[in-house]
Amino acid sequence: MKKLFFIFILTSLFSCNEYIDKPKNLIGKTEMAEIIADLAINDQVIFLYPKSNLESGTRFILKNHKVKNEDFIASYRYYIIKQKMKGIVDDAQKIIIEKDPKSEKKIKGDIKLDNLELPKAKLERQ
Repeated sequence: MKKLFFIFILTSLFSCNEYIDKPKNLIGKTEMAEIIADLAINDQVIFLYPKSNLESGTRFILKNHKVKNEDFIASYRYYIIKQKMKGIVDDAQKIIIEKDPKSEKKIKGDIKLDNLELPKAKLERQ
């Protein structure tokens, strides 16, 4: 009985090797950081041009990096589950700061909101 229990524990330990398998076309960490930086910049363009299409910008970025949509999603899931996304996002922030040094205060949260005014409609309700 002890041998059977021992064999059961060993097989269960070796069978739980990975929670997620590594994708076939895994995007490298540096490439992933570049893509995420471009996607973040694309996301901010929507605020400047509200009628623009976010989806077409995303397709353009993936096409520009020669990455398929499915490969990006699989790689993103893999890095999230493996808890490696924080380092990739930090690298993406560095890339954004290199492209636009003025964005450093916004990214690091150093911008103060001293003169923030609420819309008049909200002031009237209070």
